[in-house]
Amino acid sequence: MTHTIHLHRVLRAPPERVYRAFLDPAAMVKWSPPHGFTGTVHHSDVRVGGSYRMSFTNFATGTTHAFGGTYRELVEGERIRYDDAFEDPALSGTMDVTVELRAVANGTDLVITQRGVPEVVPAEACYLGWQESLNLLAALVESEIPDGA
Repeated sequence: MTHTIHLHRVLRAPPERVYRAFLDPAAMVKWSPPHGFTGTVHHSDVRVGGSYRMSFTNFATGTTHAFGGTYRELVEGERIRYDDAFEDPALSGTMDVTVELRAVANGTDLVITQRGVPEVVPAEACYLGWQESLNLLAALVESEIPDGA
């Protein structure tokens, strides 16, 4: 058994900026680890067929969970699809993640679908973690700070 997680958010930023935040290693460590975690990108080869490896570390306990996968589809400013798998054998299985971006009047309509989340991970924990991450994503991409400020 696995879970499927569906997320929706409207961000006050152009799709190109949101797209870049999902693929740029420095941006990923800024927004993707939920509260209480730090993130490290160990490898990033952003191209269809390219792979990535990342880890989240619980700041309080020091426990690290590594994961990674392969980029399956990249349509600039519109769509990212990748597979994702935890390195921990207790969290076996491959997840399929689709990120869809659509320009709207006030920014970007963001829809994320994560299929194949291991049953041992409660769906509500996934939603909570994603909500925290998406708040951090909004803080990153919605900021308009001019150079030299």
